[in-house]
Amino acid sequence: MITAAAREDVFFMARALQLARNGFYTTAPNPRVGCVLVKNGCIIAEGWHQRAGGPHAEVVALAAVANAQGATAYVTLEPCSHYGKTPPCCDALIAAGIHRVVAALPDPNPRVSGRGLAKLAAAGISLTVGVLEADARALNQGFIKRMTEQRPLVRSKLAMSLDGRTACACGDSQWITSPQARADVQRLRAQSSAILTGIGTLLADDPALTARVDFPAVQPIRVILDSRLQTPPTAQMAKLPGRSVILTCCDDGNRHRQLTQAGFEVHRLAAHNGRVALQAVMAFLAEQQINEVLVEAGAVLNGALLVENWIDELVVYMAPCVLGDEGRGLFHLPGVKTMADKVLLGLKDVRQVGGDLRLTFAPETGHDR
Repeated sequence: MITAAAREDVFFMARALQLARNGFYTTAPNPRVGCVLVKNGCIIAEGWHQRAGGPHAEVVALAAVANAQGATAYVTLEPCSHYGKTPPCCDALIAAGIHRVVAALPDPNPRVSGRGLAKLAAAGISLTVGVLEADARALNQGFIKRMTEQRPLVRSKLAMSLDGRTACACGDSQWITSPQARADVQRLRAQSSAILTGIGTLLADDPALTARVDFPAVQPIRVILDSRLQTPPTAQMAKLPGRSVILTCCDDGNRHRQLTQAGFEVHRLAAHNGRVALQAVMAFLAEQQINEVLVEAGAVLNGALLVENWIDELVVYMAPCVLGDEGRGLFHLPGVKTMADKVLLGLKDVRQVGGDLRLTFAPETGHDR
């Protein structure tokens, strides 16, 4: 039976998670964190982390109350114990006289995990860990994956007709889906630290790859996989604010200089079968502190990512239209010859967006990268 105290912990942690979501589009590369201070069963202060370099959730909450002596702090992530861009939150909680800390989950960074909790315990503060842990993990999937696996979470966005086509035979794809679905994609962009596309998509569409939303958001880094440096220096994204990054395995110094002068960052990575190695791409993105990557690309790149098991989530917008058997497909998978070769997906979510369906899948585990 769940005790009254346990129910209270769940109630206040749920509020802390709600606060953490206020920073959903602005905290990268930091995690989304919320904090609630409670005394005598009542909330006395709240806070959330808003932006990297700014005060952490615990510090914001402490600053909102004159006296937190004897309070319980509900935090969606283990309070930090090290100096980064801000001082350790553990020190602030100890100095404020907090008598108990309830954390949803330990810090996923293996180099610091548990140190904050140990510091609080050494100061005589009572600890409870694991309240609504699954919800806290879901809120920071990308940050956790980068900390534990040294790679970002990869989410691929696809738009298709009812018969599984992404474009007509001529390549025309604007627009398969409804305005509501396209607005939903902008929110996916806004929550991502980077948008990844291939050279084929860039040459066909000259996309901007910006998050066009009406709320505060950190614009994602634009990343192009261009193994042979075919990107035109006139591509529009080179002229946009923020970073436009080309990842290549080509050693053409003249092309490198032209693209750099046009406004691109060009990075040469390892090659695999004549193309930029996807493992090197993921390592590079992790080094850039990218938590979540949104893939907006064609069948070739999506097929390669799927086969090599880099895709963590597929978000598919299915429109109520038919483009016929000459239309272009979702994935280029030349290795799939029989039913035994098929790639299995698990359905996570279904919802209607405008006149379309948004289907969210996760590739089923069991095949090696």
